[in-house]
Amino acid sequence: MREIGSYDAKTKLPEILRRVEAGESFTITNRGRPVADVVPSSSASHEKDQAAIENILAAKKHPVSDETLTNLRGAGQK
Repeated sequence: MREIGSYDAKTKLPEILRRVEAGESFTITNRGRPVADVVPSSSASHEKDQAAIENILAAKKHPVSDETLTNLRGAGQK
């Protein structure tokens, strides 16, 4: 976890938020004392997981029937 002073955190907030979104974590300090931790949101991680699952399901072109699977298995054993 990287430390950053409160003044820098204030002036660079958009950059810090982009980096946190990318997975980095920061400890904000005030006069050298740790005051707050800025970490990626667990709900954001859940949303990314859900989007990945939806993309995988959308990528499936069509379901494969049991008969087609049996034929493919048989063809592969020759």
